[in-house]
Amino acid sequence: MSPAAADAVHARATLGKAAAENFPVAPSFLPRAWREGLMAVYGYARLVDDIGDGDLAPGGRDAVLLGLDPAAVDDRLAMLDAFEADLLRVFGGTDGPPRHPLLLALQPVVRTHGLTPEPFLGLIEANRQDQRVTRYETYGDLLGYCELSANPVGRLVLSLTGASSPERIRRSDAVCTALQIAEHLQDVAEDLGRDRIYLPAQDMRRFHTTEADLEAPTAGASVRALIAFETERARDLLNEGTPLVGSVHGRLRLLLAGFVGGGRAALRAVTAAGFDVLPGPPKPTKSGLLREVAAVLRTAPRKG
Repeated sequence: MSPAAADAVHARATLGKAAAENFPVAPSFLPRAWREGLMAVYGYARLVDDIGDGDLAPGGRDAVLLGLDPAAVDDRLAMLDAFEADLLRVFGGTDGPPRHPLLLALQPVVRTHGLTPEPFLGLIEANRQDQRVTRYETYGDLLGYCELSANPVGRLVLSLTGASSPERIRRSDAVCTALQIAEHLQDVAEDLGRDRIYLPAQDMRRFHTTEADLEAPTAGASVRALIAFETERARDLLNEGTPLVGSVHGRLRLLLAGFVGGGRAALRAVTAAGFDVLPGPPKPTKSGLLREVAAVLRTAPRKG
């Protein structure tokens, strides 16, 4: 296999992780141009998260593609810096085209849709923050993190589909923050294994929950009460963002209903588990996801 073919296979492995997300990333009913744009953005977001989480494929190929020594793959901050430098090549850097195949695929999407660097840079900064900050004192602090780690994705979706407006961005931010919190709730045990806790410390104290409680194989009453409280917060955010679905039409309406429905299905799975997220991530079924999407389409208020 040629180096170029090997790199293409490497990139497809990252894109293949879309199937494990709580929501459909680029469903087949969308126009081809939208699907290609959404997958390019997803590939970018997935790769930057994999760098920040230390989940890159073994062998150091991503480091080499970004111009680093293979051993640098374990230096997350160095990798994020190199990734940012490659992102700037997407936007017309002076030292040639992007080096990583996922960023090379992003470049025509950026040009076609006139995307700006800010949302992409926000995702990188969120992953830098993950290297420095492992606990969040307040819910407001967590929302600030979500502003970097989640909200840029929704804004990019609106830009790719030509649907941006101040009101839609506000609703999208609520949906994306809710999706991020839902993922945090599903992944409490996994995140703790990385020495990260996204449950606000203030809330943990309120519900008399300690870090030791989160290390247990199953959740006690205090942990379950805490998770139930955060689940309701995320559900309120989803409800706040749901009018976004009714503000658009056609296939974009279906796509956004998929995002909201995916979040609702994830939260329903957490609830169905009795808010015991410690044995592993409660995951929605496909039928459960479809039911939630259908419910969003039935109930989202239409505008325009």
